[in-house]
Amino acid sequence: MKLERTRDPAGPIIKGIGPAGFRTDDGIFPALMMTVDSVAAWSPPPLAALTADDLAPLVAARPEFILLGTGDDLSRPPRALVTWLEERGIGIEPMDSRAAARTWGVLRGEGRQIAAALYPIA
Repeated sequence: MKLERTRDPAGPIIKGIGPAGFRTDDGIFPALMMTVDSVAAWSPPPLAALTADDLAPLVAARPEFILLGTGDDLSRPPRALVTWLEERGIGIEPMDSRAAARTWGVLRGEGRQIAAALYPIA
């Protein structure tokens, strides 16, 4: 039996990861924010200083959860941010940025209503 993808998920998809950043149909971004409807360049603060204001465009989209790509290695976001998001019914899943980019494609392929904020990779 041969399995074939019959359609691509709606919205932006990360098509590649390289030294310059994340490649989408909209360009190459060193760091980016994505919702099911949009992709945008992002200038993130240091992870330890990440706040709800930094993720406001994603929170406004009311995703099930936010994939947080923390760069080359997995790091935890500030506990205050996690608590703030959870109080609003939004989860946050930190992972290294390469894993977050791959996970985005899998979850969007399932039609999940997610968002992502990806820190640069080296």
